[in-house]
Amino acid sequence: MTLTSAFWPPASTAASSVPEPLCADAAGGLCAIHQPNLFPRLSTLAKLFSADLWIVLDDVQFARRDYQNRARLAALDDPSRQQWLTLPTHLPHGRPTLISQARLVDPRRSRRTVQLLVRQYYGRSPYWRAVSEVLDALDDSDRVADLARASTIALLRVVGWSGKVQDSSEIPTRQGRSERLADLAAATGSTHYLCGTGGLRYLDAVPFSVHGILVLPFHTPVDDLLWRWARRSSSLWALSKIGPDALAEQLAAQREAHHPGAHA
Repeated sequence: MTLTSAFWPPASTAASSVPEPLCADAAGGLCAIHQPNLFPRLSTLAKLFSADLWIVLDDVQFARRDYQNRARLAALDDPSRQQWLTLPTHLPHGRPTLISQARLVDPRRSRRTVQLLVRQYYGRSPYWRAVSEVLDALDDSDRVADLARASTIALLRVVGWSGKVQDSSEIPTRQGRSERLADLAAATGSTHYLCGTGGLRYLDAVPFSVHGILVLPFHTPVDDLLWRWARRSSSLWALSKIGPDALAEQLAAQREAHHPGAHA
C-alpha cells in the first residue's frame, strides 16, 4: 500500500509495510494526534496537555464547519452566551484543500479581529495578562494551520505544558484512518495513543497493536461547571475564568488520570 501524507481516505484493514521510527531519539511515551484548532476547546486542550507529544494533523482535508479557523467564545460571567470567532479562509484547491494549504483571506484584518473580540470578551478578567500572552504568541503567517497551531501551543505553554510538537506532514504513512494514526504514533516512537471520544467511534485498535502501541480512551469530567463547557467553548474562557495556575491544576489532574506514567 502506498505511503502518503496528503490524504485521509476511508479506513482500510489491508496489510502493508509500516514506516520505521523517525530517529533513535524519537519522542516515545504518550502521543495525541489532533488537527490544529484555533484557541481549542478545553476538552481538546486537556487531551493534548495529558500527552508527551502532540502530532499536529495538518495534512488532512480542511473542514469549514470544524475548528481550524474558528473558535466559540463564551462570555466570562455567563458561558451559555457564546459567539463564534471566525476567520475568513481561502481554499486554493476548493473542497479538497488540505489544512496546511488553507490561507487567511486578509491576515492583518484577521489578527485585528482576534485581538478586538478576545479583549471584548475577556478584557475584564483578572487574568487578562495570561490571555494577552497567548495572543502575543500568534505569528504573522497567512496560513490557517500556523495560526491555529500557534494559538494551541501558546495555551499549552501558559499552563506549563513541556511536551513536544511535530507535524504529521513530515511523516510518511499508509492510507486508512486507523493505519495512518498508528503509523504516526509508531514513527515517533510512542508507546501509547490517547484517543478522544470522537476518534473512539471509528478507531480500529489492530494497527496499533501491531506496533505494540496501547490505545487509551480520553474523557473529561461532566459534573463540574468548568468541564461542563469543555466541548462547547474555547479554552480562553476557562483561562480567563480561573487563571493559569488553577487551570494548570485542573489539567494536571486529567493528565494524572490518563497518563500511564502517572501510575507507574
